[in-house]
Amino acid sequence: MYHAVAAEPNDATRALSVTPEAFAAQMARVAERGLTPVGTADLAARWRSGRPLPARPVLITFDDGYEGVHRHALPALAAHGFPATLFVSTGWLRGAHDTGGALDTMLGWDQVRELADAGVEIGGHSHTHPQLDQLDDTALRDELTRCRDLVAAELGAPPVSFAYPYGYSSRRVRTAVRENGFAQALAVGNALARRAQGPYALRRVTVRRTTDDAEFVRLLEGRSVGRVFARDRALTKGYAVVRRARRLGRRAVDALV
Repeated sequence: MYHAVAAEPNDATRALSVTPEAFAAQMARVAERGLTPVGTADLAARWRSGRPLPARPVLITFDDGYEGVHRHALPALAAHGFPATLFVSTGWLRGAHDTGGALDTMLGWDQVRELADAGVEIGGHSHTHPQLDQLDDTALRDELTRCRDLVAAELGAPPVSFAYPYGYSSRRVRTAVRENGFAQALAVGNALARRAQGPYALRRVTVRRTTDDAEFVRLLEGRSVGRVFARDRALTKGYAVVRRARRLGRRAVDALV
């Protein structure tokens, strides 16, 4: 899971960014180790049908829709013929549907179309990038429907894959994602994806600015993933409890009003 690919990211995206040079080197590592990148929709379809995956499959994904995905990541992907998936927050992208709130320079729709034409799968990532599990049912549906419909209008086909903003979901959110026509969805989890996770909770590992070459190779080979992300998992579990409590608290207040 990547976010921004930028030489000089701003403070808001720095930690979850990688430099163009690092990204190119990482894609070279994928190639030299004989891994086979697949798209999100292809991965899910193969698992559903029982069709075998290619040898040593790997999924390359980008969240949010930062401009560097087109400027820097696309040439590196194209150099190796790698497919990838970009999950866009439609209200953050530059253009007619921009509602503000983006953390750094975003893609424009022409660039998104060029990425799609180059073989990058375009998935949904909500409209305004909220914590979906904290929204009421109406707001949740609006985030998903607007995202789906805008991608369909701009690209000519609705997105079939989704990624949860911040990785947060719940059974209610996953049901809403499915009801809005998304056939699969990705979380974070910082663990290897397994078929048993189901099509709406597939896990990914985070690549950061601090991910050096040795750590990246370990992630590719599935080694020491638990150790690398032990702190992240502990924080995620703790925050999940806090978010559930907030959601229940809001529901209790709404019931009293």
